[in-house]
Amino acid sequence: MKYVNLNATMVLPGGVVDGAISPAEYLERLPELADMLPEGARTFATDPRHYDFSSSRCVKALALERISFAEVGDEVSMELGFRHNCWKHEEDLIIRYGGVSGFTLDVSVLNSVRPQSVVILDEVLPRPGGCSHEIALCPGSITVLCRDLVATWVEAVCPDKPSAA
Repeated sequence: MKYVNLNATMVLPGGVVDGAISPAEYLERLPELADMLPEGARTFATDPRHYDFSSSRCVKALALERISFAEVGDEVSMELGFRHNCWKHEEDLIIRYGGVSGFTLDVSVLNSVRPQSVVILDEVLPRPGGCSHEIALCPGSITVLCRDLVATWVEAVCPDKPSAA
Protein backbone atom coordinates (compact mmCIF):
# COMPACT_ATOMS: atom_id res chain seq x y z
CA MET A 1 0.00 0.00 0.00
CA LYS A 2 1.15 3.50 -0.73
CA TYR A 3 -0.16 5.40 2.33
CA VAL A 4 -1.80 2.93 4.74
CA ASN A 5 0.92 1.66 7.08
CA LEU A 6 0.55 -1.99 8.07
CA ASN A 7 3.66 -1.92 10.26
CA ALA A 8 3.50 1.41 12.06
CA THR A 9 5.22 2.39 15.28
CA MET A 10 2.97 4.19 17.74
CA VAL A 11 3.91 5.97 20.93
CA LEU A 12 1.28 5.39 23.59
CA PRO A 13 1.17 6.42 27.26
CA GLY A 14 2.39 2.93 28.23
CA GLY A 15 5.28 2.86 25.75
CA VAL A 16 6.08 2.22 22.11
CA VAL A 17 4.06 -0.28 20.07
CA ASP A 18 5.55 -1.73 16.87
CA GLY A 19 3.55 -3.52 14.19
CA ALA A 20 0.45 -1.34 14.52
CA ILE A 21 -1.97 -0.64 11.66
CA SER A 22 -2.26 3.04 10.80
CA PRO A 23 -4.31 4.73 8.07
CA ALA A 24 -3.14 8.17 9.35
CA GLU A 25 -1.09 9.20 6.28
CA TYR A 26 -3.82 8.00 3.91
CA LEU A 27 -6.47 9.93 5.87
CA GLU A 28 -4.28 13.05 5.74
CA ARG A 29 -4.06 12.79 1.94
CA LEU A 30 -7.64 11.62 1.36
CA PRO A 31 -9.19 15.11 0.96
CA GLU A 32 -6.97 15.80 -2.07
CA LEU A 33 -7.22 12.22 -3.41
CA ALA A 34 -11.02 12.17 -3.06
CA ASP A 35 -11.46 14.85 -5.73
CA MET A 36 -9.71 12.54 -8.23
CA LEU A 37 -11.68 9.38 -7.36
CA PRO A 38 -14.75 8.24 -9.31
CA GLU A 39 -18.05 8.78 -7.46
CA GLY A 40 -18.56 5.30 -5.97
CA ALA A 41 -14.94 4.94 -4.89
CA ARG A 42 -15.02 8.43 -3.35
CA THR A 43 -18.19 7.65 -1.39
CA PHE A 44 -16.70 4.41 -0.03
CA ALA A 45 -13.24 5.80 0.82
CA THR A 46 -14.47 9.01 2.46
CA ASP A 47 -17.14 7.45 4.68
CA PRO A 48 -15.95 8.54 8.15
CA ARG A 49 -16.70 5.05 9.52
CA HIS A 50 -14.47 3.28 6.97
CA TYR A 51 -11.23 3.72 8.96
CA ASP A 52 -12.79 4.10 12.43
CA PHE A 53 -11.71 0.85 14.07
CA SER A 54 -14.56 1.07 16.59
CA SER A 55 -17.22 1.43 13.88
CA SER A 56 -19.37 -1.46 12.66
CA ARG A 57 -18.75 -0.10 9.13
CA CYS A 58 -14.96 -0.33 9.36
CA VAL A 59 -13.64 -2.90 6.87
CA LYS A 60 -11.11 -4.31 9.35
CA ALA A 61 -11.88 -7.92 10.34
CA LEU A 62 -14.34 -8.67 7.52
CA ALA A 63 -13.74 -12.13 6.01
CA LEU A 64 -13.43 -12.59 2.27
CA GLU A 65 -16.23 -14.97 1.40
CA ARG A 66 -16.69 -14.81 -2.36
CA ILE A 67 -15.09 -13.61 -5.58
CA SER A 68 -17.07 -13.56 -8.82
CA PHE A 69 -16.66 -12.20 -12.33
CA ALA A 70 -19.04 -11.27 -15.11
CA GLU A 71 -18.61 -10.04 -18.64
CA VAL A 72 -21.08 -7.79 -20.44
CA GLY A 73 -19.97 -6.91 -23.94
CA ASP A 74 -16.35 -5.80 -23.71
CA GLU A 75 -16.56 -4.86 -20.02
CA VAL A 76 -15.47 -7.12 -17.18
CA SER A 77 -16.97 -6.68 -13.73
CA MET A 78 -15.88 -8.25 -10.47
CA GLU A 79 -17.62 -8.70 -7.14
CA LEU A 80 -16.08 -9.34 -3.75
CA GLY A 81 -18.30 -10.50 -0.90
CA PHE A 82 -17.13 -10.04 2.68
CA ARG A 83 -18.74 -11.72 5.67
CA HIS A 84 -19.17 -9.82 8.91
CA ASN A 85 -17.30 -10.59 12.09
CA CYS A 86 -20.04 -11.30 14.66
CA TRP A 87 -18.18 -9.37 17.37
CA LYS A 88 -17.70 -6.22 15.30
CA HIS A 89 -20.12 -5.94 12.37
CA GLU A 90 -23.86 -6.17 11.92
CA GLU A 91 -23.68 -6.23 8.13
CA ASP A 92 -21.84 -7.97 5.32
CA LEU A 93 -20.10 -5.92 2.62
CA ILE A 94 -20.41 -6.40 -1.14
CA ILE A 95 -18.07 -4.46 -3.43
CA ARG A 96 -18.90 -4.39 -7.15
CA TYR A 97 -16.21 -3.23 -9.55
CA GLY A 98 -17.15 -1.99 -13.02
CA GLY A 99 -14.77 -1.71 -15.94
CA VAL A 100 -12.12 -3.99 -14.44
CA SER A 101 -8.86 -3.56 -16.33
CA GLY A 102 -6.69 -5.68 -14.04
CA PHE A 103 -6.52 -7.50 -10.74
CA THR A 104 -4.15 -9.51 -8.59
CA LEU A 105 -5.22 -12.10 -6.05
CA ASP A 106 -3.01 -13.58 -3.38
CA VAL A 107 -5.39 -15.24 -0.97
CA SER A 108 -5.43 -18.24 1.31
CA VAL A 109 -7.95 -20.87 0.34
CA LEU A 110 -9.15 -23.85 2.29
CA ASN A 111 -10.43 -25.29 -0.96
CA SER A 112 -11.14 -23.79 -4.38
CA VAL A 113 -14.50 -22.37 -3.31
CA ARG A 114 -14.07 -20.75 0.14
CA PRO A 115 -11.36 -18.12 0.63
CA GLN A 116 -10.41 -17.80 4.28
CA SER A 117 -8.67 -14.42 4.39
CA VAL A 118 -9.57 -11.60 6.78
CA VAL A 119 -9.27 -7.89 5.94
CA ILE A 120 -6.53 -5.96 7.71
CA LEU A 121 -7.24 -2.66 5.92
CA ASP A 122 -7.64 -1.22 2.44
CA GLU A 123 -6.69 1.78 0.32
CA VAL A 124 -8.51 3.33 -2.65
CA LEU A 125 -6.41 5.50 -4.96
CA PRO A 126 -7.15 7.42 -8.16
CA ARG A 127 -5.60 6.30 -11.43
CA PRO A 128 -6.15 7.29 -15.06
CA GLY A 129 -9.63 6.16 -16.09
CA GLY A 130 -10.74 5.16 -12.60
CA CYS A 131 -9.21 3.86 -9.40
CA SER A 132 -7.26 1.09 -7.74
CA HIS A 133 -8.47 -0.71 -4.63
CA GLU A 134 -5.88 -2.60 -2.63
CA ILE A 135 -7.03 -4.78 0.24
CA ALA A 136 -4.51 -6.21 2.70
CA LEU A 137 -5.64 -9.57 4.04
CA CYS A 138 -4.42 -11.96 6.68
CA PRO A 139 -3.06 -13.75 4.80
CA GLY A 140 -2.76 -12.29 1.31
CA SER A 141 -3.95 -9.30 -0.68
CA ILE A 142 -6.24 -8.26 -3.51
CA THR A 143 -5.74 -5.34 -5.87
CA VAL A 144 -8.40 -4.34 -8.39
CA LEU A 145 -7.96 -1.74 -11.15
CA CYS A 146 -11.34 -0.48 -12.33
CA ARG A 147 -13.42 2.35 -13.74
CA ASP A 148 -15.35 2.64 -10.45
CA LEU A 149 -16.65 0.60 -7.54
CA VAL A 150 -19.85 0.48 -5.54
CA ALA A 151 -19.75 -0.73 -1.93
CA THR A 152 -22.99 -1.91 -0.36
CA TRP A 153 -23.52 -2.96 3.24
CA VAL A 154 -26.26 -5.61 3.58
CA GLU A 155 -27.90 -7.10 6.65
CA ALA A 156 -25.96 -10.11 7.85
CA VAL A 157 -27.55 -13.44 8.59
CA CYS A 158 -25.91 -14.30 11.89
CA PRO A 159 -26.89 -17.01 14.37
CA ASP A 160 -25.11 -15.02 17.12
CA LYS A 161 -27.17 -11.87 16.51
CA PRO A 162 -29.50 -11.11 19.44
CA SER A 163 -33.14 -11.58 18.49
CA ALA A 164 -35.73 -8.88 19.04
CA ALA A 165 -38.01 -9.97 21.87
